[in-house]
Amino acid sequence: MPRAHSDPSMKHCILNRWLLTVAMLSMSAFVHAAQSDAVRSPRAEVRLVSAQDAAAPAATLGLALHFRLQPGWHIYWMNPGDAGQAPRIEVFAPEGARVGDVRWPAPERHVDGPVTTYIHQGDVLLPFELVLPSAMQRGAELAVKASWLVCKDICIPEEGAFRLALPPGNDRPGSDAPMFAATEAAAPVALDSRWQASVDARGVLILEGPGAGALQSAEFFAADWGRIDHAAPQTLTTSGDIARVTLAPGAEFDAARALEGVLRIRDADGVERALWVSTPGERTVRAPAVSLALAGTEPPVTGAMAPPAAAAGEGPWWPLLLAFAGGVLLNLMPCVFPVLAIKALSFARVGASERTVVRRQSIAYCIGVVASFVVLAAVLLALRSAGSELGWGFQFQSPVFVSAMAVLLFAVGLNLSGVFQFGSRLASAGSTLTERGGLSGSFFTGVLAVVVATPCTAPFMGGAIAAALAAPALHTLAIFTALGVGMALPYLLLAFMPGLARRMPRPGLWMERLKQALAFPMYGAAAWLVWVLSQQSGADGVLHGMVALLLVAFAAWLTGVAQGAADHAGLWRAGALVVLVAGGVAIARTPGEVIGPQVVADNAFTPQRLAELRASGTPVFVNMTAAWCVTCLMNEKVALSTDAVQAAFAARGVIYLKGDWTRADPDITRFLQAHGRDGVPLYVYFPSGGAPVVLPQILTPRVVIDHIAS
Repeated sequence: MPRAHSDPSMKHCILNRWLLTVAMLSMSAFVHAAQSDAVRSPRAEVRLVSAQDAAAPAATLGLALHFRLQPGWHIYWMNPGDAGQAPRIEVFAPEGARVGDVRWPAPERHVDGPVTTYIHQGDVLLPFELVLPSAMQRGAELAVKASWLVCKDICIPEEGAFRLALPPGNDRPGSDAPMFAATEAAAPVALDSRWQASVDARGVLILEGPGAGALQSAEFFAADWGRIDHAAPQTLTTSGDIARVTLAPGAEFDAARALEGVLRIRDADGVERALWVSTPGERTVRAPAVSLALAGTEPPVTGAMAPPAAAAGEGPWWPLLLAFAGGVLLNLMPCVFPVLAIKALSFARVGASERTVVRRQSIAYCIGVVASFVVLAAVLLALRSAGSELGWGFQFQSPVFVSAMAVLLFAVGLNLSGVFQFGSRLASAGSTLTERGGLSGSFFTGVLAVVVATPCTAPFMGGAIAAALAAPALHTLAIFTALGVGMALPYLLLAFMPGLARRMPRPGLWMERLKQALAFPMYGAAAWLVWVLSQQSGADGVLHGMVALLLVAFAAWLTGVAQGAADHAGLWRAGALVVLVAGGVAIARTPGEVIGPQVVADNAFTPQRLAELRASGTPVFVNMTAAWCVTCLMNEKVALSTDAVQAAFAARGVIYLKGDWTRADPDITRFLQAHGRDGVPLYVYFPSGGAPVVLPQILTPRVVIDHIAS
């Protein structure tokens, strides 16, 4: 983290930085820079840059992400503080390469209401080193995938993919080298060896050494979350050669462990500099911001920017492997295994002369299975495309959607447990079609095998669909193709390895027991969704969800009775339909807001209501919120619902309008976009005779009162 420096005073640090910056700008006009293409958004422009313009075996390259942030926008330091997330960088390099962590520049303190964060803004370079392998013979083809959180009034996750090609040659400095040198000159330096740092049990950071007692100011940024209270004021006291910085201990404070971080100081001559401070004790092992991708993985496409699709460590391979395994397991289900068993016996009986025909038919069957899953994926993509126009990205933040998914998975579990049956007639039809000959018959047998597998497919399709909902279109197709390949593989193996057919287990009770056991993951998933519902809609939401589950279970039992009844089956089915409709009503009436301390709005927001109030000269305060927005709920609790704010609204005749974006609402979406926001929270005050005022994302009672009083 820190670098050594021979000049403790660093009196010429600022002058050196300016000279190096000027040199950088001058050289860039004549020398080609080793840079990737830029990844751009309305908030930031980001490039991968290199301090060298050529690569040699075993060379140490200086690389960096170069951020040009729009005014007011910022990214976060290694410890973001009370909120936020530090950038993460994954490097795709030749096998045998080694990578170092980011050498973080000194951060700035950013205070927004009760939240204090450590940030970088403006022109930011995040440098790190890459050691190339000694066996490398041709240049270096590098790729980097990075993700970062960029914030202003709202926070937006972004990610980018970058490529950089360096030709072979000595690792000579490139045109961007001065920029690296300027960043290095301003970086935190290791504490001078004549100084000692320690921390006492009360959280006082103590510096001892020549000149320490002459410091004019000091501000400490802890490298690890929770060691200090980020928002608490810090005070500097000096005496002799000792400086004391009083810190407020945080939840993770322990004087026996090393306290590490950056100390910004102003010395006796008024020179500002940044020191890296580490007190005695056990040091924290931090997860690096830079990691090296696994050898053989595909580097990213350059220039991509989108919200990250998965958390760190989750790649597209896990859904594919799980989908493939689920497809293989489908063949053991009671609705599919008989078809496979019949074919296995027929393969075992054929002679060698007929095996070529059997193999062709087997390939046709497999094509039918895979094609069916691809069609299912296409249908899902079409539905998702239509849903995205309606705000599909928030479907799991809709309590109604969550309640419906819980009921669906619960019903699948009841089906697997044998409470009612679905698909038996289709299974019989499938068994009949297996006797058809010809390539077309084999193809459509594969298609029908997928159809008859419907009741058994649900446990695995549920996971595949969940992954596919968040994945790009190509990943969705890959997931469903993997399901099809997994389901078709045993059939293909039987055709090309007929000896396996004699070793296959015979259909029996074990298949039914396996199917019943698979019901319990469905019940578990339903229980988890009910918990999600409790977070979204409180106790009332859970009550509605449990009533819906009870009614659906009753309807499933009535359906099962109807399937086994010799007479009056129609009456049982009619009763099941009535109960099922009642369950649907319970789902539809699921509450959409968390039960708790809420502001009572004078009116729900509509564009028409806002226009009427403004036309009459009435001051209006608009709160755009959602049940799934933690910041929104915090602001309502600590600011908008307080007696002081409510009294201020009443005294000034302010009408409070609340727009609930828990469920997608095109009117609210347009309102957000009109005020430059991509999400909630958004607070806008419309005075009786002036332009609207957008309030900060984090509210306090004083912030609200000051804005409506101005």
